[in-house]
Amino acid sequence: MRVGLDVSPLDQTRAGTARYLEQLRSVEGVELVPLAFHGRGRAATVARDAFWYPFALSRLSRRSAVDVLHCPTFRGPLSSAVPLVVTVHDLAVLRHPETFNLWTRRYSRHCVPRVVRTARRVIAVSGFTKRELVELLGTPEEKIRVVPNGVADVFDPAGPAAEGDYVLAVGTLEPRKNLARARDAARLAGVELRVVGERGWGGVDVDGWAGRVSDEELAALYRGARCLVYPSLYEGFGLPVIEAMACGTPVVTSAGGATEEVAGGAALLVDPLDVDSIAAGIGEADQRREELVRLGLERTRAFGWAEVARATAEVYREALG
Repeated sequence: MRVGLDVSPLDQTRAGTARYLEQLRSVEGVELVPLAFHGRGRAATVARDAFWYPFALSRLSRRSAVDVLHCPTFRGPLSSAVPLVVTVHDLAVLRHPETFNLWTRRYSRHCVPRVVRTARRVIAVSGFTKRELVELLGTPEEKIRVVPNGVADVFDPAGPAAEGDYVLAVGTLEPRKNLARARDAARLAGVELRVVGERGWGGVDVDGWAGRVSDEELAALYRGARCLVYPSLYEGFGLPVIEAMACGTPVVTSAGGATEEVAGGAALLVDPLDVDSIAAGIGEADQRREELVRLGLERTRAFGWAEVARATAEVYREALG
């Protein structure tokens, strides 16, 4: 089976979607054909969204003689010459449009419902995202397959740990990551906050921001941290939750939604709108460290990229059939 895989997001991000794409390249029994519109920056984004995805990608997939086209985000063709599979990581832009820039809001409002309707199969990365697809877009449940993300081998408790006494936040600098409250909670708890992630939009800036780091550096930061503080206001999965757990690091994350689902009882759940609640979670993570480390390592056994690849190949076969 030849599958056209849209790898354009690699030009735009090195965050969770990039990890997802990199791991999909190892799907066994499938010949993956990379398809892309390259370019960074605002002009490239507008051209990609306004012309390449809606119109050109379908023609390119037909010329490439692929059996299935897989778009790893909800950006995709409005009609497709070959069976289309779309992965939806979250619908934050529809649930909380105020936390996104104007172009993304407009594109998503008009195009995402049509892309999802065009798809033969929709991969949701969590049960939470599946419910959002049904509620916000009216997607038939029988069309959706839940395939959670995995955790890469580099995230392991064995290995070097960063020095210092700190808590760690991981995420793009954007409003929904709730980094201002994470910063205030760390100050209230009397501990340094270190932040790792791409610079996003919305004028978000916090002390302790280290920018983007390699996976090896990130793993060392996880291992050295008192805990991961991940009080995001909305996630479709929350990859840092399982990455931290796999490194033997306690996790403090938001109650409700996908992060609670992913944590599976192995993290401390807090009210992301309440700085006192987040700060209390940081303190409790210290007190329950041994227990949380054990629970977290057990929980991450449920998330392997090999299983993601196997399940994704099965979705391709369903779309083709």
